[in-house]
Amino acid sequence: MSLLSFCQWLQETDISTAIREGALLYPIFGGIHLLSIALFGGMILATDLRLLGWGLQRYPVSDVVGQLRHWKWFGFVVVTVSGFLVAWAEPLKLYRSKSFWIKMALLVLVGLHALLYRRSVYGNTIMLDKMTVMPAQAKRAAALSLILWAAIVLAGRLIAFDQ
Repeated sequence: MSLLSFCQWLQETDISTAIREGALLYPIFGGIHLLSIALFGGMILATDLRLLGWGLQRYPVSDVVGQLRHWKWFGFVVVTVSGFLVAWAEPLKLYRSKSFWIKMALLVLVGLHALLYRRSVYGNTIMLDKMTVMPAQAKRAAALSLILWAAIVLAGRLIAFDQ
C-alpha cells in the first residue's frame, strides 16, 4: 500500500470524517494542539535562553533543565497526540502540502539534534553548572534548537495556506 493509498483510506475512516465534519472536534483538537505548542515551546525557550545566557541566569542550568523536563515531556506528548488527531482529519491535504513535509523533515532534524546534544549538553547539566562560561557547544545546541523549533512552528502555520 502506497502512502497516498493509506492517506485516502485514512481520510475515509469514520474517525477522520467525525473530526473533519463535526462542529467541535476539529477546533477542540486544533486548540489543544496550539495550547500545547505554547506550553512545550515555552519550556524549550526557557531552557535555550538559559543555555545561551540570555535568561534565568540566577538559576543553575541543572535546575532549569531538571524542573522543566517533566513539563516538556507532557507538552511533547500532548502536541504529538493532538497533532495526530488534527492530521487524521485531512490526511490527503497534508500529503499534498509542501509545508507539512518541510515540518516533518524539521522534526527529524530536531530528533537528530536531541541525539547529538543529549550526552554533551542536555544530559550534562551539572558539569555546565560548574563552568564559569557556558561552552560554545551548549550555546550552539540552544541556538540550533531555537531555530529548528521556530521553523517547525512556521512550517506548521503555513500548512493552512498550501493549496
